[in-house]
Amino acid sequence: MTTPLLSLTWTDHVTGRQGHLVVDRLVRGVSSGGLRMREGCTLEEVSGLARGMTMKEALHYNPEGRYIPLGGAKGGIDCDPQDPRAYDILVRYLRAVRPYIETMWTTGEDLGLTQDIVDRAAAEAGLASSIQAVYPLLDDEATARRRLADAFAVEVDGIGLDELVGGCGVAESVLVALDRAGVAYEGTRVCVQGLGTMGGATARFLARAGLKIVAVADVKGTVANPAGLDVDALLAARDSYGTVDRTALRPDDLELAGDAWLSVDAEVLVPAAVSYAVDTANQSQITARWIVEAANMPVLPDAEELLGRRGITVLPDVVVNSGTNAWWWWTLFGDIDADADEAFAYTRRSMRALIDQMLTRAEADGTTPRAAAHAIVADRLPVIAERFGWYR
Repeated sequence: MTTPLLSLTWTDHVTGRQGHLVVDRLVRGVSSGGLRMREGCTLEEVSGLARGMTMKEALHYNPEGRYIPLGGAKGGIDCDPQDPRAYDILVRYLRAVRPYIETMWTTGEDLGLTQDIVDRAAAEAGLASSIQAVYPLLDDEATARRRLADAFAVEVDGIGLDELVGGCGVAESVLVALDRAGVAYEGTRVCVQGLGTMGGATARFLARAGLKIVAVADVKGTVANPAGLDVDALLAARDSYGTVDRTALRPDDLELAGDAWLSVDAEVLVPAAVSYAVDTANQSQITARWIVEAANMPVLPDAEELLGRRGITVLPDVVVNSGTNAWWWWTLFGDIDADADEAFAYTRRSMRALIDQMLTRAEADGTTPRAAAHAIVADRLPVIAERFGWYR
């Protein structure tokens, strides 16, 4: 792995908590990547995520599009987001890294933080916006900002469009894999670990496509039903952290142990919560045919190798969960308008083409989907650098 352009650690003078910022690469002087908050967040973790953002941006490069991919970056704060001190720590972190947000790092929601909290804290920290570094690259800043604000105001069935587009991309990734394998949607069983923004939206889109969501997991444990769960009811019964109110369960829904999601009898497993969820020890419990990484880095490399030996395919996070980031920029730069149907159609079309290209490359090269995604990035980065410059 190459050395990032910028890597720093901040220590909160009030609590001693640490935060990190890694800028992996700049394109036209700007980088993109969310800000996460979780207990135990490390600089190494943030570095890996920043490199992943460089890849996600490059994978969505379309020479004909208005959206021009940025460089990759990531922020992280070592704190439980439910800690009563978390918001004040977030504000102090943003004040400390304000010069980077103003000039080179566009950021937003990630694990543990919702966009409304990021926006509120950014304003309190004296920032115009968490993505203001990209404004100088826009042809018409006022129109672009209004279009993105309008898009964030769009709701579908009471759920924000910004919460749905990422899951739409994950779901389309699953559907492409099934199509290529000749597996019917109807009756294909899915287990989703994590029912927050990404996991909840993924479950919603897959259920609507005819797949059967047989288990979901949250911090309280695993909820399962071999006949299929009522996804809409579970989504309506979750709190802001993705935890389902158990009183909403039906009599035949089962409450299982927290790690039971690993061994649920399903064809598709979607880890959509924390990083490093699947390791060399617990991977042996998995019987699913596909693992689709909605979360960032949920499967450790050594575990992925063991899974591959057992014929289990891992569709990598760097492609699968890239839809949310791309949607922000497709909207801001004007490739799409603030419209749910247009956003879903564009996301599906883009993700389907990308997943198909990755799997075709993997088959041709005799490699894993992740290796194929890396190879596609290796092809595209020099092209982007030649056109826009390569800041390293």
